[in-house]
Amino acid sequence: KFEFNPKVGIDNPALSLAEDTDGEGMGEVRFYLLSKGSAETFGFCLHEELGCQGHIIRQVEPGGLAQRRGMQDGDRLLQVNGHFVDDMDHCRVVQKIKASGNQVLLAVLDDDSYTAAKALGQDLSQMLPADVRPRLCHIVQDKSGFGFSVSGPEGMKGTFQLSVQQGGPAERAGVPAGSWLLELNGASVRSYSQAQLTRKLKQSGNKVTLLVASDAVEEFYRLRGLQVTPAVADTSWLPFKARELHLVKGPAGYGFLLKEDDCISGATGQFLWEVDAGLPAEQAGMKEGDRLLAVNGESVEGLDHHQTVLRIRAHNSHVALLVIDPAGDRFYHSVGFGHPGWSPA
Repeated sequence: KFEFNPKVGIDNPALSLAEDTDGEGMGEVRFYLLSKGSAETFGFCLHEELGCQGHIIRQVEPGGLAQRRGMQDGDRLLQVNGHFVDDMDHCRVVQKIKASGNQVLLAVLDDDSYTAAKALGQDLSQMLPADVRPRLCHIVQDKSGFGFSVSGPEGMKGTFQLSVQQGGPAERAGVPAGSWLLELNGASVRSYSQAQLTRKLKQSGNKVTLLVASDAVEEFYRLRGLQVTPAVADTSWLPFKARELHLVKGPAGYGFLLKEDDCISGATGQFLWEVDAGLPAEQAGMKEGDRLLAVNGESVEGLDHHQTVLRIRAHNSHVALLVIDPAGDRFYHSVGFGHPGWSPA
C-alpha cells in the first residue's frame, strides 16, 4: 500500500490518521454572515446531544437563511462573532447568538472533520484566524489633529489606508496602523474620492467615528466574499458602553417602571423610568431614561411591551438587564449602528 517515491520519500502511515479515508483531507472551517429581518429567524437550531461533542447545527430550515447560505445539519459551531465557543457552556453560546441581534458571523466545521479533529486531540481554535472583527473607533481631535492621515491609489475611489501617528488621538482610540477605512460616521466610503473624503472629515468637526479593518481582517472578508459591517465590529474601543445590571427582587419588587416609547431611530423601544431610591434597580446602577437592549442575554429588539415584561418576569426572583444610557443611544444612532454589542465579549 505504501510506495517509495524518490522525490518525496516514504509515506508515513502515522500521518494518514489525519486524513479522511477518501483522501480529500480535513474539511475547512466555513464562515457565514447571516443577516435577517426582525420578524425572521436565522433558520437553524443549536443542539447539545448526549454522546456527541460540540454545539451541533440541527433543524436547518428548508429554504431558510442558514440553508441558503450553505449550513448543513450536523455542522459544529466553533465561533460566534469572532469568539471561540467550542469550549463554552451551551446555554451561553445560545445566548451569544440570540444577543447578536439581526446579524451574526458564524464559523462552522462539518461533522466528520470535527469528529476526526477531536479524536486526534487537535486544538480547534488553531484552525481559526486570530482576529476576524473590524473595529469601530471614535476619535476626538486634539491640538495636533485626529492623529491619522489617509492615502490611496491615485484616481481610485473608495480605497483608503490610514497612517497613524504614534501616541496620537487615533492610536489612543484603537485605530491599527495601516488599517483600511470602510466607513466614516456611519456612511460607507466605497464611492468617495480623496477630495470627497477630505471634505467629509472637515465637516465632522472635532469628533469622528471610523469603521476600520486591518490587512488581515480585510483579506479575510474579501476572500470569502463577505461584506464587512458594523454589526460584527469590535466596539470595545468606543467611549459608550452598554451596561449589564443584575437585579435580585426585594420585598417591594425591583423598583422601576418599564415604558414603551419611540427610539431615536423611529422604532419602538422599551425604556426604564421611575427608578425608586434604595431598591434593587437603583442599587444595580439603573438610571432614569436607560433604554433596555436585552433581558437575560436575549435581545428585546422587535418585542412589544407585554412580551418584554414577560421576559423580565420569566425568572421570579432575579433578572439580568442590558441597558444603554441616552447619550450612548444617540451616539450609536448617529454612526448608523443599530446596537452597541448586546453582550460583553
